[in-house]
This record gives sequence, C-alpha cells and structure tokens, in this order.
Amino acid sequence: MEPFVNSVGLKLVPIAAGSFIMGAERGEFDERPIHDVTLTRPFYLAATPVTNAQYELFDPEHRRYRGRHGLARDDDEAVLFVSWRDATAYCRWLSEREGKPYRLPTEAEWEYACRAETTTRYWTGPDLPAEYRRAQEFDWFPRPVSLHVGETPANPWGLHDVHGLVEEWCLDGYGPYEPGPATDPVGRDSEMRVTRGGSHNSELEFLRSANRGGALPDDRSWLIGFRVAQADSPTTQPLPAAPVGRWGQEVRQETVVWPEPSDRPLWQAPRSFVHIAPDADGPLYARHNHCPAITWCPNGDLLAAWFSCRTERGREMTIAASRLRWGASEWDAADEFFKAPDRNMTGTALWHDGAGRILHFNGIEAGHGWATLALALRTSADNGATWQTRYIDAEHQPHNQVIANLVRTRAGRLILACDAVYGGNGGTAIHLSDDDGATWRDPSHGKPPPKFVAGGKGAWIAGIHGALVELADGSYLAYGRGDSIDGHMPLSRSTDGGETWTYEASDWPAISGGQRLVLRRLNEGPLLFCSFTDASGVKEPRGLAVVDAAGCERRVYGLFAALSFDDGKTWPVVKGLTPGAGSGPLNGGAWTGEFQPDATHAEPRGYLACTQTPDGAINLVSSALHYRFNLAWLRQPMAAQ
Repeated sequence: MEPFVNSVGLKLVPIAAGSFIMGAERGEFDERPIHDVTLTRPFYLAATPVTNAQYELFDPEHRRYRGRHGLARDDDEAVLFVSWRDATAYCRWLSEREGKPYRLPTEAEWEYACRAETTTRYWTGPDLPAEYRRAQEFDWFPRPVSLHVGETPANPWGLHDVHGLVEEWCLDGYGPYEPGPATDPVGRDSEMRVTRGGSHNSELEFLRSANRGGALPDDRSWLIGFRVAQADSPTTQPLPAAPVGRWGQEVRQETVVWPEPSDRPLWQAPRSFVHIAPDADGPLYARHNHCPAITWCPNGDLLAAWFSCRTERGREMTIAASRLRWGASEWDAADEFFKAPDRNMTGTALWHDGAGRILHFNGIEAGHGWATLALALRTSADNGATWQTRYIDAEHQPHNQVIANLVRTRAGRLILACDAVYGGNGGTAIHLSDDDGATWRDPSHGKPPPKFVAGGKGAWIAGIHGALVELADGSYLAYGRGDSIDGHMPLSRSTDGGETWTYEASDWPAISGGQRLVLRRLNEGPLLFCSFTDASGVKEPRGLAVVDAAGCERRVYGLFAALSFDDGKTWPVVKGLTPGAGSGPLNGGAWTGEFQPDATHAEPRGYLACTQTPDGAINLVSSALHYRFNLAWLRQPMAAQ
C-alpha cells in the first residue's frame, strides 16, 4: 500500500493492520479499562482533516459558515460546523465520485493511527509541544486561531493534526469499553457518536491520544470537523447499548389512581434526593451537584434530575437522575441520566403534560462553560424509562440555558424559560411552541439586551433564572434573580404573548448567587411563589414578616413560600419552609452546604424546582433536599411562640 492523493486533493496514507493497547489507565473514567485491540485489516486514512474547499465540492452552501467566530476562513483550513450526518453523507458522495469506499474511521482505528505505536499521552510524548497548541485554555467564547491543515509535523505514520486542530467524528456510537481484548471493534448502539483528537479552544487534557469525546449526530459546532478513511465498511457488529441507570430500571407502567386532594395539612420534613457515593469521580461526581428539576410520572413516581460535576464550567458535567418510587420513603441512588461526552450540560427542565408524556429539556455546550448551549428535547411515554432525543435549537448560542420552569397556557402554548446570558445579571429569554412542542421559537432572538429599570420595556424577562405564569387575563407575570429594581426582585409583565415585557420593582427581596425561585399556579388555582428572604451571604439578614397563629408578627429567614389568590396583586400568605426547632443539621448540597434550621430559620439558599402531583402534594426541591407539603398546610399559620 502506497500513499495517494484523490480527486479532491486529500492525501491518503496507508495504515497497516496490527494491535495496540486502547485507553489510558490514568485518564478519565471512560478511557478505562485499557484493553488489547487487534485491527485485522489495513486501511487508508486521510493525512489531514477535510478542508473547507474539499467539503464545499460536496456542499457549496456550507461556505456560509466560513469565518463564523473568526474561524476557518480559508480554503485550506479545516471545515467546521459539520454534523456526523453531514460527514457520513460526504463519505457516501466521495465513494461515488472516486469509485472506492470511503467512510469515517472507527474509534479504534483513529486511536491506533494517532498513537502510531506510541503509548504516551500524546504521540509526541508526555507533553504536547507549543507548535501544536491553539488557544488550549478555558474561555467563554472561541478565540480566532489558524486552522490551516498540515502545518505541524506529522506523526510517524504520516498523519497531521491529530492533536487539537479540530475534533474528528468517528463512525462509532459512544459507550463504555468492555474489559478484555477486542477485534475490529465498532463501538456501541448509542445515540451519541464518538469524536476524537480534541480541538482548538479546548484544554490540553482533551487533546490526549486516549481522550474520548462525543455528541449527538446532528450537532454542529466550531470545535468539530472530520477526516475520512478509505476502506470497506466494518463487518463487526456494535456492542449492545449500555444499561440504563436505576432511574430507568424496573419502572412500573401501571397508571396510579391518585387520592383526592386533602383539606388536612401535609408537611414532610426535608430529605435528601441526591444519593451519590462520597468518593464518586465519574461518571457522577461527589464534589458538586446542583440545578435540579422535578416532575411526577403517571405511575406515581417522582423523577428528579440535576447536574453533577467537579466544577460548573467543566466538560465533565453530566446530568444525574433519581426516582422516588410510588410508596417508597427514600429516593433511589442516583445514576447518569443524559450526557454528551466532554460537553458541559448546564440547565435542565422536566415536565409531565398530564397525559402520559414527560419532557426533558437540557442544554449541551460545544465544549466547556455554559455561554453557548444548544437546546435538546427528550421525550418519554413510559414513565421516564426510555427517551427519544432531538435538538429544538442546534445552534450553540446564548438563550439556551434551561430553567426548570415550563408553562402550558390555557390555549395550549408551551413556554420554556432559558437564561439569555451566562452571567449573574442580564435577563431570561423564552422559547415558545404553539404546536405541542413540535417547533419552537425565541421571540427575543436578535433583539438588543434590555435595560431593566422601572417603567422600562424589552424583549427579555428581567433577571436570570426567571420563572413565569399565565394570569387570568392571558398576560404573563415573571420574576427573576439579579437585575434588581430599587433594591427589590424585578417583576416583568407581558401582554403580547411574551414578545415584549415591561419592568417594575416587586415586593420581594432580591436574591443572588446559589439561589433560584419558583413561581407556578397550583392545581387549586392560587399562585405559589417560593424564594429566599435574603440574598446569599448577607451579614445582617432582614428576613420577612409573617403573622403567626396568635396573630403576632414574627420574622422568618431563608426559604419561604407565599400564596396569591388574586393573580399576584397581593400575597396574604407567607410562610417559612422549615422543619422547626429541634431538627438536626441538614445539608443543602451545592453552594448551600450544612445549615441548622429552627422555628424561624430555614434553608438559606438553593436552586428551587417544583411539581404538584394530582393529589395536591407540592414537591419542592432545593439543590439537594426534597420538601413535601400541600395548600392546606401553607394556609395554616405558623405556630405561635
């Protein structure tokens, strides 16, 4: 076998059959176990990734992506914004043009060729020399760098750019390795597709020979390109799909008969719903678990999901989930729920439509951080046991950081709140669907950021982590975190279906880092508002005044709930959500940590999410704790001193 150059200018180099050790013993969890791999057939592999000019012979319209984010302007720079489906279509086109079979390399072929008989972190050794590096550090947005192919030295087998020019699609479905030797492996049956090699604007650890990435096959970003193999299709069959976590195992499918809502007060002391081993470091992480969502299932179970990570901006971030089964007193141990490998997964919402369909929305970053998320929607019709995934906004951009607040209006419109920015102030955008979730639009897309002042008007809800409700007159009411007006939480109103909003100061205290509010309409009709009496870390908390059972005014501190019976004009019921005096210390997880509740002091901060089951029980979660109560309990004044 000799190198050759095909008709589109791609140089193909021969890769002999052989064996190697795949994976890394000291790498990430998904690079283990290391195992012997034998490739029984030689193949050709392109010496460089496919370029703009080479790809545009197949798809001339793709030229519109040149220069986006200041990247890949020239003919001989690596093509970007190519999905796995695009890349495989290119291979089919090239096969017909050349009269030879072209395809994407398998993950094993890619690592074998990248290593070129080396066993170190990179083919260059334990470190990657400076000449191969292109902005290999964290930044919120990509920095323009050269992506001209073939400018750095080739590895011993003649391959350029295998460390960090662009991530490269592989043929395989992503999934865990099997222990023991493998022959001609082709990955797993999986919705995620493997990427390899790391990219510009990624930290160095993601450029290692053994590092594994992945994405949904429709994903297009500025990090991913591809190179082609010239070889027959593999005859090996993929491994079976990896088993689902406990949240999807032995899920009862009988529809529960819910009790009628009770007029008797219901209060259940908070209990943890986050059960992760204290030494967990992948795929779940003991270090940081935050940003929950919760919904009820037709079978009576509760399903909660949240992100689990080492750091919030990290690419290791995954979505964990747990189930509180009908009749059980404790939540199941957590397992991984949804993950695009090596992509930050900030923002989750869960919602049951009341007719058997559960929706899960999640952000997926191009890489790290949460400034430029794509927006995925997963649906389940079997109580959350299995899921179907699609993008509702495949563009990696702001406005897609999901908030656990989905509303269905009386006319059937679905409204999903998403942060419009990645900082602590700046507002909330909404995505609207008028066809039951089939298509979505962002009415604020392309409009300038508003200035949040009393009497002002703009296209976004004031404050991040916004929550909204529809009022009786069809208008929308929303609150948010940050962007305070006159020292208070901002209030936003829309009378035109969310196209524009007007701003004013609310009566509620402003909240800050590590805190998120809840606003929803209860099944019984009143509005429920849950938040915190003081911003995080204030030295002299002010609390909120409430009236106890004896008619005396007292102050409560921390987590509270309020009720409105006139669509938010007044909030006559305000009550602290605390287990009261005599309770031992509780751990709120995430940014909350351990706290000591008493009769007037509740959890000081946390990210709140809420669902109400058909029996009237209100299930409120903070970053780690599950509270359960009902309307009758909320209306019952706090005990007198």
